[in-house]
Amino acid sequence: MKQFVDIFNLIIFAAFTLMYAYQVLYTIVGFIYRKPLPNDEPPGAFHRFAVIIAARNERTVIGHLIASIQNQNYPRNALDVIVIADNCTDDTAEICRNMGAIVYERQDTEKIGKGYALDYLFKTMIANGTFEDYEGYCVLDADNLLDENFIAEMNKMFDKGYRALTSYRNSKNYGDNWISAGYALWFMREARYLNNPRMRLGSSCAISGTGFLVHRDLIAKNQGWKYHLLTEDIEFTIDSVIAGEKIGYCEHAVLYDEQPTTMRQSWDQRLRWAKGFYQVISHYGIRLWKNIFMSRKKALPCFDMFMTVAPAYLFTLLSLLLNLTILIISLCNPGLFADYEGIRKATWGAVSASLGSFYCMFLLMGTLTLITEWKKIKCPKGKRIFYLILFPVYLFTYVPISVVALFKKVIWRPVKHTEAKTLDEVR
Repeated sequence: MKQFVDIFNLIIFAAFTLMYAYQVLYTIVGFIYRKPLPNDEPPGAFHRFAVIIAARNERTVIGHLIASIQNQNYPRNALDVIVIADNCTDDTAEICRNMGAIVYERQDTEKIGKGYALDYLFKTMIANGTFEDYEGYCVLDADNLLDENFIAEMNKMFDKGYRALTSYRNSKNYGDNWISAGYALWFMREARYLNNPRMRLGSSCAISGTGFLVHRDLIAKNQGWKYHLLTEDIEFTIDSVIAGEKIGYCEHAVLYDEQPTTMRQSWDQRLRWAKGFYQVISHYGIRLWKNIFMSRKKALPCFDMFMTVAPAYLFTLLSLLLNLTILIISLCNPGLFADYEGIRKATWGAVSASLGSFYCMFLLMGTLTLITEWKKIKCPKGKRIFYLILFPVYLFTYVPISVVALFKKVIWRPVKHTEAKTLDEVR
């Protein structure tokens, strides 16, 4: 039995090492290349964009977002704000109209979620002849705030030929508590140590939730927005990578995003993300895997995206459960195994090593992110350190979430936003 335990733990360790070794390279590249990629060339043209906001009962925060869009350092005649008021029961639509936004209202209690709202909007615009008025569509959430140069910086990258772009995601409420800080540090890590290295190495980046720009041709090709899984952002990313589309990253385009502050909100949101990742791997996993071996151009992006959506937390849990089960059985029945002492030491050592390495790995990841992004974080210094210590705990809560997501039916639920702050207040 001890030999089985040792071999099993060795296999799990070797598999993790092989699968995620490339991210060590990403971390090295992200840490070495701290200065943003140059983006100071003047654009050849000011492309005409529409900023799309899918909003459900967002009266508290959406006005500040629209104000930040209207204050962009970008020609006003080349930028429109379009709001899809999705199943609203408050005066979100009226507030947006009064601020000069174009508003479409949608009521559909069956097809719920941002993906369906975007699809409705684009199909409506195609039907009424306004879709071709814009070269690109920038998708935001109602709780966002934009740096005044956000659109101008995205325009420069768009002008270089990128048909899909993501941006740098900062936080409106990093300092609220350890949960909001955990989210914020993770998104900063995603920008600095995933999307930044992907750009440096010529791979494709990943779109995460909000703050992305899409060329109208990619939408027109599908006659709308066909991405309706629970994580429509990563679904769009995976489908684009399989099609050979290279998604760019514009670090100079900064947005500020509100993060959940309660475990109930966080659980519901991340449960949807976990279920959405399972849906994506189920729908696109085989095609991703095939492209790893069938196309040199697509090999790295497809492998990267496969590992992004792969349920790594389940492998961690499987290892912990097996070792804990054998440990408990050996403690309760010492005479059951001939080498009781060896099995006890092997299983307890494996459990301790798994938890310890998990904590240390994510603490290191959080520390590197905190060091490189220190000046971009608005939070008292003492809290930054305290929340860093709890960062691995925040990530470890994904383990039970990933398990529940396997068996539970998950539906899209709106996250209530309350951080009614201006751009000056969050910077």
